[in-house]
Amino acid sequence: MTKIYDVTALSPENIRRAQTLREPDAIESMERAMKRVAEAARVLAAGGLVVFPTETVYGIGANAFDETAVRRVYAAKGRPSDNPMIVHIARASDIGQLTQMLSPQMVKLADNFWPGPLTMVLPKKRSVPSVVTGGLATVAVRLPDEPAAMELMRLADCPVAAPSANLSGSPSPTEAGHVIADLDGKVDVILAGGRCRVGIESTVVDMTATPPEILRPGILTADMLSAAIDADVVYGSRSTGAAPRSPGMKYRHYAPKAEMIVVEGQRDRVKAEIERVKSLNERIGVKVGVLLFDEQAYIEAAHDFYARLRALDAEGADLIIAGALSEKDGVGFAVMNRMMKSAGYNIVHV
Repeated sequence: MTKIYDVTALSPENIRRAQTLREPDAIESMERAMKRVAEAARVLAAGGLVVFPTETVYGIGANAFDETAVRRVYAAKGRPSDNPMIVHIARASDIGQLTQMLSPQMVKLADNFWPGPLTMVLPKKRSVPSVVTGGLATVAVRLPDEPAAMELMRLADCPVAAPSANLSGSPSPTEAGHVIADLDGKVDVILAGGRCRVGIESTVVDMTATPPEILRPGILTADMLSAAIDADVVYGSRSTGAAPRSPGMKYRHYAPKAEMIVVEGQRDRVKAEIERVKSLNERIGVKVGVLLFDEQAYIEAAHDFYARLRALDAEGADLIIAGALSEKDGVGFAVMNRMMKSAGYNIVHV
């Protein structure tokens, strides 16, 4: 039976009220939430599975050095075993448990973007189980920017292997309700926080490549990373057959239950095509959902994308028609990465 603990009191805003403003209600609710996180940490350290919020999406975590627990994550998600997991750490210094690599570029990226939505792919230590890395010689590492997650890992005193807390292939969870719908009864504890602040997965950069190569785009763009290290960072080409070096590279991801089409082109034409296809399908009894963000609303699109897909599924949409975003913007490019995969690359150009 899954235990569900409310930890919304550990939001950055509530912590500020408790620690800075010393509001009694905020202090009391934060202390209750900390006790729940401490119990979840004991479960995690003992080999259990714990779902926790991060600033990107919710993760389903296991002690990264406990092979049996990690295999339970694959089973709970229905995740292919050659799809590597990201290992989350509580402090930057914990990276030494996972890799011997320590380069000036790594330090600069960690100083600039940790805690935060950046994952670095590094050569793994032999002690890191191959079940975590999909059999690869590298390990993906990140330090999340979410108080509940950081406290969970600090108290459990172990790195945590944690992919997104959804059934494999479905839209990633950005709210506690999404996790409960997918994994209630399949994990030991769900830490139910608020809605994730970023809304799409972290940027994954391969630090074993020269120049460093982004394997999965995210809210942190190549330009941002390049500026931090004063050197080129490039976007990698999409893997088609080789072993995936990062989550999200090989298998169908982020897909709603409904069929999905992405319409790409000049904005007015995109809107007209969406209306045309919607009208035609509704005439024959197809329930159509539309996903169309404002043209420059890239951050909003990243924050809302998965939640909107899940909401359209909940409404019983048979077909989702989405308007493409500009890939010239780095965040727009990251959202389009998810949108294309959600639609199975079913694209209409107008």
